[in-house]
Amino acid sequence: MITEIAQIEVKPGSEADFEAAVGKARDAFGRAKGFHGLELHRSIERPQRYRLMVKWDTLENHTVDFRGSDNFTEWRGLVGGFFASPPEVEHTETVVKT
Repeated sequence: MITEIAQIEVKPGSEADFEAAVGKARDAFGRAKGFHGLELHRSIERPQRYRLMVKWDTLENHTVDFRGSDNFTEWRGLVGGFFASPPEVEHTETVVKT
């Protein structure tokens, strides 16, 4: 299982609309091959900063299958206008779990 972590900075004043758009985008992710769920976290110290965490079967499910699909286009169409800067994305794998 791979976790995609995207740090997203949104434009001031757009936080509520961005959160609603991510909720609407859930279906776009849900149709994607290898998708296992997502969580959106908002920073307390920096309320315009979010971390989107998405679970995938494989790295390629995100980088190839999702990013090359109409689902990704739908996702970006819903949320892209709220970005203050391009998201920073990395992928992790669990090495210790308690």
